[in-house]
Amino acid sequence: MEKEDKKETKEKKGLIKEFLEFLKEYKVVGLAIAFIMGVAATALVKSLVDNIIMPLITPFIADGAWKTATFTLGPFVIGWGAFLGEAINFVIIALVIFFIAKAVLKEEKVTKK
Repeated sequence: MEKEDKKETKEKKGLIKEFLEFLKEYKVVGLAIAFIMGVAATALVKSLVDNIIMPLITPFIADGAWKTATFTLGPFVIGWGAFLGEAINFVIIALVIFFIAKAVLKEEKVTKK
C-alpha cells in the first residue's frame, strides 16, 4: 500500500509540476492579466463614448436621443444610433490596441520576398 501511495503522490507532483511548466511556457498568467486589463479598458472606452463623445454628437441627431435614433425603411426599423455608438467604441479600442502593439512590439513590418 505504501508503494501505491508514494506512486500516486509522485504522479500528482509530476502533474502539478507539468501544469506549472505549462503556465510558464505559454505565459498564461500574463495572458490572463492582459485579458482583465482589456475588459477594464473596454469599459473605460465605452464610458468615454457614451458620456463624452455621443453627447457632443447628440445636437446633430433629430430628437437628441442617440441611443434610440432610428430610421424606417419600408416595414423595417433600423436603430442606427446605438450602432453608431458601438462603432465608435470599436474604432477607439482598435486604435488603442494598435498603438499599444506598436509600442510594445517595436518590430518592423514584415516584407514580402
